Amino acid sequence: MPNPSFRDYLQLHFLVVIWGFTAILGLLLEPLGAPALVALRTGLAALGLIVVLKVRPDNMPVGNVPGQDAPGQQLARDQWALLATGGIIAIHWFAFFWAARLANASVCLAGMATSSLWASALEPIILKRRVKPIEVVMGIVVMSGLYLIFRFEFDKVAGLLVAVFSAMLAALFTIINSRFAQRHASLVIARHEMIGAFLTSAVLCGVYIVVAHPPMAELIPQRPAQWLWLLILAFVCTVYAYTAGVSLLRKFSPYMAILTVNLEPVYGILLAVLIFNDRERMTAGFYIGTLVILLAVLAYPFLIKNEAVSSENSSADEPGHV
Repeated sequence: MPNPSFRDYLQLHFLVVIWGFTAILGLLLEPLGAPALVALRTGLAALGLIVVLKVRPDNMPVGNVPGQDAPGQQLARDQWALLATGGIIAIHWFAFFWAARLANASVCLAGMATSSLWASALEPIILKRRVKPIEVVMGIVVMSGLYLIFRFEFDKVAGLLVAVFSAMLAALFTIINSRFAQRHASLVIARHEMIGAFLTSAVLCGVYIVVAHPPMAELIPQRPAQWLWLLILAFVCTVYAYTAGVSLLRKFSPYMAILTVNLEPVYGILLAVLIFNDRERMTAGFYIGTLVILLAVLAYPFLIKNEAVSSENSSADEPGHV
């Protein structure tokens, strides 16, 4: 895996700003229901990606990987797994927008900051690497931050729990995509996964219609402004940001990528307070808890670097080391 450049870090942070804005877009699109919102978002994104790949077919194959099948054979082998991953993404987005509706954008984004905790638990299982003690410690720190939020924002517990569940799914599909990114072009991965996400969200939307009998305003945007927000959500926050994010997984480890994405609450909460003002103002306990989570996020790269240096020094001191 090549080392990321400064430009790669800047692009990742720019994507985090865009993702932080998605919770705000979900609220701006009210009263559109979460199932219909995800179905429209993924349907438009899938359509856009299909068109892009028709115009730019040269982006399809990544290239042959020594010891693996040709790109076309790899894609045929992985297509069902890609579609299934899209299903996970659809449920993640459904939970994400539902959390924002149950509480608000700030609580939703604070819950999403636990994605690195989930990554530290899931990555060793999926990628079969050893558990790092520092990640366990960071997980405990993140849990303490969540406790503070729970304690002072008890009326928003349901929204926070749904957001934490959404964060777990985000960590899961990011880790899965880190493998796909080594074999397929990011546009191809995004196309298959958005198709899978659309099919899953269409089923969720159908169940929602049958069970809840929602009014038309919860199923289709009613105002021109809503269509504008939806197009931004589909093409800027999904087609561009999702494809670019998958591409960066060739340079960042899943944990490092997810850890950086944990800065989403900083950007998102600032934007939410600016846009919604008093609706997004929280207790001091909420901000202290969020700060604890973010300090863990910011401290991790330095702690893991020091751990690596200490490990190298220990190896150098061992007898027989040249």
